[in-house]
Amino acid sequence: MNVEQAYWTRSNGWRPDTALKTPDPEVQWVLVFGSTENIGNVDRMAEIRTTYPNAILSGCSTAGEIHDVAVLDDSLTLTAIRFRDTEIKSVYQKINNAADSFHCGAQLAETMPHEGLRHVFVLSDGLNVNGSELVAGLTAHLPAEVTITGGLSGDDGRFETTQIIHDDRAGSNGVSLVGLYSKTLKIGYGSLGGWDSFGPERLITRADGNVLYEMDGKSALELYKQYLGEHAKGLPGTGLLFPLSLRAGDREDGVVRTILAVDEENQSMIFAGEMPEGSYARLMKSNFNRLVDGAMGAADTSVQAIKGSEPELAICISCVGRKMVLKQRVEEEIEAVRETLGPNAAITGFYSYGEISPFTPNAKCELHNQTMTITTLSEA
Repeated sequence: MNVEQAYWTRSNGWRPDTALKTPDPEVQWVLVFGSTENIGNVDRMAEIRTTYPNAILSGCSTAGEIHDVAVLDDSLTLTAIRFRDTEIKSVYQKINNAADSFHCGAQLAETMPHEGLRHVFVLSDGLNVNGSELVAGLTAHLPAEVTITGGLSGDDGRFETTQIIHDDRAGSNGVSLVGLYSKTLKIGYGSLGGWDSFGPERLITRADGNVLYEMDGKSALELYKQYLGEHAKGLPGTGLLFPLSLRAGDREDGVVRTILAVDEENQSMIFAGEMPEGSYARLMKSNFNRLVDGAMGAADTSVQAIKGSEPELAICISCVGRKMVLKQRVEEEIEAVRETLGPNAAITGFYSYGEISPFTPNAKCELHNQTMTITTLSEA
């Protein structure tokens, strides 16, 4: 596997200076992450397509771009991959609304050729989707041995519009799937958080898909605002600082959910994934050291999964809520990943509105919030 990386900013253009100067028709996959404005820049996309005429371009808008150990804002990052023994294919589907999420995942999974498929990498619109149902649709219609990772696109902390690349253009309300076909490619993944629960656990008594109305028979939004106090004025953005831990009644572990929007008229909260009635929800708060340790743990799990091979590429997808907590020290979680992966792996990725991965190898793929999710690839 050969990996080349570059990034673009308004002040400096492409860096390094040699980037995108020479066409490379052998590159198979180009990952592009950037701010909502930059990902939609047709001139930048044209430059990338001219340089990599035969590559599948995939990517999305973000809440921050990861390039090596740097976390960038208002940039465009590029990772060009030339595999040795791996083929890739891609499919794309429009998603009309969150209620269409399972059907969208099912259609994508059925459209993607299955023979020889090892792994799929999914990038989805980050606002008009029920991420849990999207993953459920993918899982139900892909072969059981095929692993899934990816994430939901972001829009910084604005929550206005998110973009997915398709046909060299970025647009909203889309989901893209890239399939990796190989007998030798080693794929690792891991996903960990680092948040602490507080307050009482409450029963979800009224919900519809990813819309939460009531907990313990009371307005969920009102209860949430009581906990947030002065932070409630900044919803939905400030909700990223206080996610909910969601636990089904018959399991001890749970997943984390963050708010995408609030509906004052209906006194409801819209989350990135399913909020099933009968589940238990509990508020969470950040712990700086544990967030960094979680990133390191996710990296360690992803390396162990490739069974001793040295990772050549790592795709890191971390939640925007983590970035808001870590602030000026956000690069510390990426540096922790680098320390675990070693000096040779190329690192790319973005800050997201949701992460898609199993927690550990052989676990069920799920939508997560507030985690660092890492996919490692190696042909070594």
